[in-house]
Amino acid sequence: MSEVGTAASPLRVAIIGAGPSGFYAAEHLYKQKGITVQVDLYDRLPTPFGLVRLGVAPDHQKIKSVTAVFDRIAQRPGFRFFGNVELGRDISVDDLRDHYHQIIYTTGAQTDRAMDVPGADLDGHHPATEFVAWYNGHPDFCDLHFDLTQEKVAVVGIGNVAMDVARILCRTPAELAQTDIADYALEALSHSNVKEVYVLGRRGPAQAAFTTPEIKELGEMEDTDVFTIAEEVELDSLSEASLAESADRGTMRKVEIIQSYANNQPTGKARKLFVRFLISPTELYGDENGRVTAMKLVHNKLYKTDAGSLRPKATEKTEVIEVGLVFRSIGYLGVPLPGVPFNEKWGVILNDNGRVTHPNTKEPLPGEYTAGWIKRGPSGVIGTNKPDAVATVDLMLNDLKTGCHLHPTHPAPEAVASLIAQRQPHFFTYTDWQKLDALELAKGAECGRPRLKFTSIEDMLAALGK
Repeated sequence: MSEVGTAASPLRVAIIGAGPSGFYAAEHLYKQKGITVQVDLYDRLPTPFGLVRLGVAPDHQKIKSVTAVFDRIAQRPGFRFFGNVELGRDISVDDLRDHYHQIIYTTGAQTDRAMDVPGADLDGHHPATEFVAWYNGHPDFCDLHFDLTQEKVAVVGIGNVAMDVARILCRTPAELAQTDIADYALEALSHSNVKEVYVLGRRGPAQAAFTTPEIKELGEMEDTDVFTIAEEVELDSLSEASLAESADRGTMRKVEIIQSYANNQPTGKARKLFVRFLISPTELYGDENGRVTAMKLVHNKLYKTDAGSLRPKATEKTEVIEVGLVFRSIGYLGVPLPGVPFNEKWGVILNDNGRVTHPNTKEPLPGEYTAGWIKRGPSGVIGTNKPDAVATVDLMLNDLKTGCHLHPTHPAPEAVASLIAQRQPHFFTYTDWQKLDALELAKGAECGRPRLKFTSIEDMLAALGK
């Protein structure tokens, strides 16, 4: 074991990104016996928890309870939170190398994949990521506007995020008022004119990326009828064979629920939600003002690739649906970090199983690592990030044993704290977050809601007198 990691010379680790992966990495570091660790967790926002706070749907409060685990991690000796500190603005990679033995980048996937069809630039076509961030009160997106006067909306994509968007559009004001949705979003959605929502998937029901609870939940909304189309949800022979071979009971149950909606009849509820399969958008049509008015769809059939996966292939059958608002939810992408090697095509940090690699030599950069979606791409749920973070930390510990780590010239905790105070005097500590958290909870309790979020950094600073 290297001298680093002893009481006399603690292992100093910087984690960039205070979402689940960052906290899970810190947790695994602290579980190591015989190693003294000090963790500084950075986030460009004043608030921690990443997508748990700003991505998980507001009507999924139970999922957000994982923050109790993160709270316990934050109480460990040697843990510090530097919120409202941005890599590339307030601190550089060179600064981190100068103050830490190891660095982990866990910034997640913050943007989305584009939809490359004619008319994609029309007004009224938005990334689902922006809508999600807007209704969750993300400071970067709270001033956006979505035209909820439209009666018909399309959500392109068939994953959990697409389901979240569709569900939030279809919830009643009373249902939304029981959540921690941003207050401005609650107000806007309370006056929404949306009457029909179409969720569009390019493959069949057996390949749907959403989870079984997500599709089941659609049928439990107070004032929305849910429908599927019988011929679209009937399994083709390839899907039947694949499902039989896998014997995946979860997918079988999911398909059963999807198919059950084909039997639904209108009950007079205010909204209708159609979950469609085996169709892809090929063009958006607009009016003279450049606003989207309709979408052309092509019907698909599945074929088996040489690798054995089932992929969609366009047929000659097409249709046009009227829609005045379109959200695309076809995949998240990571955003490059200044000074960190990045694969633009894949939207991930260049890495070898978690070790950041040099763009030219492909060799690992000593002391630099990554975990979570920015490491592997947007796959899995919140809990999936725990084993991923553990795997990266295990690499770090193996490298530490061989002496492969950074050699900071200013490893003392006070050195970087002084630097941050100079560069960003309005940084947030974890204690600051706890005060803000208590204020949000109290404001929520006053109006019978789980919490009422601060949605601008200026308001957060003002609330704490910073």
